[in-house]
Amino acid sequence: MKINTALILCAGFGKRLNPITLKTPKPLLKVKNLTLLEHCINLLKLIGIKKILINSFYLKEQINEFFKNHQFEMDIKIIEDGSNILDTGGGILNLVQKSDETDFLVFNPDTIWNKNYLLEINNMIDFHFDKKFKNTLLLVNKSLSFDKNQKGDFDLNNNLIRQNQKNYIYTGCQILNRSIFKDKKINNFSISKIWSDLIEKDCLGGYESKLKFYHATNLEIFNKLKDL
Repeated sequence: MKINTALILCAGFGKRLNPITLKTPKPLLKVKNLTLLEHCINLLKLIGIKKILINSFYLKEQINEFFKNHQFEMDIKIIEDGSNILDTGGGILNLVQKSDETDFLVFNPDTIWNKNYLLEINNMIDFHFDKKFKNTLLLVNKSLSFDKNQKGDFDLNNNLIRQNQKNYIYTGCQILNRSIFKDKKINNFSISKIWSDLIEKDCLGGYESKLKFYHATNLEIFNKLKDL
């Protein structure tokens, strides 16, 4: 099985990186002379993704202007959240409903994505379809986090995600089938609500990353990432 469409979440306020995000949306902040968004798009190009849908809300004019000035040789479409921000769940659902695809790769550009993730994500795609999961998250043990203060989100046991000891961090990459939004309407809700429901049913998949995890958690960490 192959995934043709990816979603990148770019609507958030980036409050943890204030004051630099008061004038610049977080996805357009730069690390190693590239925006966080470009790092993400470059990885998706290597994966072989054909189409990218991006949601926007906060400072959306800058996101629009960025794509007017950059060509990626991919089909990229920006879809606004609307008059009110939709949070992660509502934002993803709004993007999904603008596509005819069934399965999607979803990325948060907060993580510093790079070509080293190519093998892991391709393997995660194979794993996702082989196990017939409807939703699979890429997790990393918190011992591999550059930010040593970052708390874990989940536990991982035999590739099933639990909420016990929380030794694993969600990296910001997931695969989902549109069916997980059954009976959901486009409004403000977190994708974590979907995850909790799937965990209760023992069917939220987890694939473990073995790479060092670099994530723009807050302003202090972001400034350190720029100096790497």
